[in-house]
Amino acid sequence: MSVAAMNHFTVLSDDLEATRRFYCDLFGFKVGWRPPFQFPGWWLYAEGEDRAILHVIQQNPLPKERAGVLDHMAFSAKDLPATVETLKREGIEYELRRLPGGGIWQLFFHDPHGAKVEFDFDKDEPAPAGHAAA
Repeated sequence: MSVAAMNHFTVLSDDLEATRRFYCDLFGFKVGWRPPFQFPGWWLYAEGEDRAILHVIQQNPLPKERAGVLDHMAFSAKDLPATVETLKREGIEYELRRLPGGGIWQLFFHDPHGAKVEFDFDKDEPAPAGHAAA
C-alpha cells in the first residue's frame, strides 16, 4: 500500500461567495459536482480536471486558530505575469520566490480567510513586470 497522489485540500469559509469569487473569478477554479451533503460548500476543480482539488466548507464562526499544523497548499499554475497583476489589482499581498539556479517560480499569498496558498510556475515563465528574472 502506498500513496499515489494528492487528492484535495479542504478550506473553511464563513463567506462562501467571497471564497468562490477568490478561487474561481480570480484564479480560474471551476465550481463542479458535489455530493448532497447536509452542510453548505463548494467543490472546486482545475481546468480540465475531472476531480475536485479544493473543497470549501462553510463554518461560522471560523476557528480562532486558522492554520493549525498545515502551513500551505500548493497548486501548479500558468501565466505568472497575469497572476501577479491579478493579485496587485485586488490588493492581495504576495511573496514571489524563485528556486536557486533559475528553478521554478513560487508565488505565496493568503485567501480571504487566512489559508496560505502557493502557486508554482514553470521555470521558463517570464518574470512579472518590475521583478528581476534572477
